[in-house]
Amino acid sequence: MKGISLHSEMTNVSEEIYKYEMKTNKRHEVISMTERIIESIGAGDFDAYKKLCDANLTAFEPESMGNLIEGIDYHKYAFDNVISKRKHMKIRVINPTVKLLGDDAACIAYIRLTQSMDPDGKVYICQTEETRVWQKKDNKWVNVHVHRSGNDKRNIMI
Repeated sequence: MKGISLHSEMTNVSEEIYKYEMKTNKRHEVISMTERIIESIGAGDFDAYKKLCDANLTAFEPESMGNLIEGIDYHKYAFDNVISKRKHMKIRVINPTVKLLGDDAACIAYIRLTQSMDPDGKVYICQTEETRVWQKKDNKWVNVHVHRSGNDKRNIMI
């Protein structure tokens, strides 16, 4: 009996290790997907951004003035008219924290630090707080919601 009990305990430990590794892998996947979406924003690459987002992406952003935005067209406008006018934009994900919401959903919260240069060569640094909800659809992570907070008082002009 003790051999069976030991085997059961080892199996339970192995299962727990496997579950931990799977959770860790999912967290890394979500961080990686978030970095990819942030890189697409910094590069002004709407096609890459669109591939990482659900067509019905919802968003609360400072630019939406507290209104919930649904759909990707709102973001296309920003890519075409705002992001494309900035030079040398670099965006960093700082201190990401991932919460798994089951097997096919996750939430990530982080600081978004944006460095950019306007057409006159002035450098701006802006910090915002951002949360993204990711959902796995057809075995692929897609961003289904984003909430970005922040205000102009944190902009620093160099």
